[in-house]
Amino acid sequence: MPISSKLKKYLLKEGASEVGYADITHFTPKIGLNMGVVFYITYPKEIIRNMQNAPTQEYVNELVSLNSRLDELGMKCEEFLIENGYEAYAQTKKRLGTDFGEFNSFELPHKTIATRAGLGWIGKSALFTTLKYGSALRLSSVLTDAPLNIGNPILKSKCGKCEICKEACPGGAISGKEWNYNLKRNEFYDDKKCEKYALKVSEENLGKADTVCGKCIYACPHTQKYIKRL
Repeated sequence: MPISSKLKKYLLKEGASEVGYADITHFTPKIGLNMGVVFYITYPKEIIRNMQNAPTQEYVNELVSLNSRLDELGMKCEEFLIENGYEAYAQTKKRLGTDFGEFNSFELPHKTIATRAGLGWIGKSALFTTLKYGSALRLSSVLTDAPLNIGNPILKSKCGKCEICKEACPGGAISGKEWNYNLKRNEFYDDKKCEKYALKVSEENLGKADTVCGKCIYACPHTQKYIKRL
């Protein structure tokens, strides 16, 4: 069985909701590791359904749990590739958690690899978005030199004229401008406004200031379709 099929089968068995591969030759932060493995785990429907007044404590708890599970999955992916004779580096939160840039972003964000793998696009909320799950998911990625079967890159938004997430954001962080691969995040989304409002609403809802909100996740029409499916 080709390594692409073996790895995807393994990651799905270990808890990933979806897996994709991308050519990252022109923007890899690790010389020689020119392939990206990207995977996500979705939020349970019931957690998102109860987020009319986001954020909720259940959502925050699940976010922490997902981050932990994704880190574990990333390390399993790294070990799997190394055991099969390839080099690999898992971009875990534990490794990169303190390595944010000016705009609260990694050098090579997971969602950049995910769009290049063809799994989805970047919504107007700056969140990775898919037709099947909306943005009710969290991503992680692994860099490798394994010869993987890459997906067809998605290089522009599929949001169209929809501005529901913009209307749902009390912090005014979402401009409504559509993403494409040439745009930097700060050209269509203001992370500082998002952070400011998140600190306020988390204090109100949770009794503790934190940079969590989730209103745009809940509002996305694709997320709503996901949580309404039986």
